[in-house]
Amino acid sequence: MQEEQEFIQELLNPKTQNQAFQKLLKEYQKPLYNHIRNILLNHDDTDDVLQNTFVKVFQNLNKFKGESKLFSWMYRIATNEALTFLNHKAKLGGVSSETLQSKAIDNLKADIYFDGNEIQIKLQKAIIQLPEKQQLVFKMKYFEELKYEEISEILGTSVGALKASYHHAVKKIEAFVTTN
Repeated sequence: MQEEQEFIQELLNPKTQNQAFQKLLKEYQKPLYNHIRNILLNHDDTDDVLQNTFVKVFQNLNKFKGESKLFSWMYRIATNEALTFLNHKAKLGGVSSETLQSKAIDNLKADIYFDGNEIQIKLQKAIIQLPEKQQLVFKMKYFEELKYEEISEILGTSVGALKASYHHAVKKIEAFVTTN
């Protein structure tokens, strides 16, 4: 924890800020990209939201109180940015976010950044049937292999509630996959 606080001080100090931010980008760019991509399913949208996330992190670093880990705080920003983007894009298109996600899944086959097969596409179709919170919990646990404690910090939900959400999500996905 001491090491993280020192790193945050480096990020806030104008003399060490650039080098520290490069380190932050190097360490968190890929995991945050994957996290946002799991929500948006589209590479170009993910790149935009990832950039917005790092801008927000940089702009709000002085407000970070250290009540959670830096990692959790950044993931919360990325999650909020991705959900806001998804809802905004759906609203602009005059469709629901579920319809937008469904179209994104249909476009996955043509996406050069997606290396999945029919089973992964079926899994994505099952996931978008879930309520938003169950989607997030499932994706963070299943795809990103985050611990419940980490997800709890990111989403501000108890570990018990997360375990229940994940369990319900798995049951719904199993039912969808076996009937479709």
